[in-house]
Amino acid sequence: MVCILRGEPSAEPRIFVGVLLAGGRSSRMGGGDKCLRPLAGRPILAHVIERAAPQVSALIINAGGDAARFGAFGLPVVPDTVEGFAGPLAGVLTGMEWAASNAKECPWVVTFATDAPFFPLDLVARLSEAVGSAGADMACASSGGRAHPVFGLWPVRLKGELRKAMVEEGVRKVDVWTARYNLIHVDFPVEPEDPFFNINRPEDLAAAAAAAG
Repeated sequence: MVCILRGEPSAEPRIFVGVLLAGGRSSRMGGGDKCLRPLAGRPILAHVIERAAPQVSALIINAGGDAARFGAFGLPVVPDTVEGFAGPLAGVLTGMEWAASNAKECPWVVTFATDAPFFPLDLVARLSEAVGSAGADMACASSGGRAHPVFGLWPVRLKGELRKAMVEEGVRKVDVWTARYNLIHVDFPVEPEDPFFNINRPEDLAAAAAAAG
């Protein structure tokens, strides 16, 4: 998808690389790949891809381990580019560095959680519009008074600064890093349902199945 960032007199079309964050440990779901659990007859990840793909020009899966387990989805599988289990911030950096090497025309990366199958279909459009209108460095979604930094829009130009923060300074928390920049929160309504409902426990999966049905 091509989206115009407002607030720039000679704005060029901005093209986005989508990063599906699938590296969680899923301890509350008994381990394994939570995004591969079935929801309404398909893996949760299939629902996420269905919503994310129309909003970006390219998608990658950020996950470690054997990439073959994601083979059915036909997407590049890219492990974290920093060592250790460094959380979603490592996925942001991995997406930035992948885009810089493989999609040089894409100055922005968008991250998606892979355990939230109902996120908005206009997520990327609204994040990009907010960044352009406010002249912000980056954006993330929010709903019901809670921020959702795993659903964020990130400039590839900051990849070097993020790598330095993670490798040299040991930064791991998203909000610690974003506090250095002009981050804008884009709020989404929670009625009739919170679009960022995420599946953490078996009972959440049951609720999501009821909603999907």
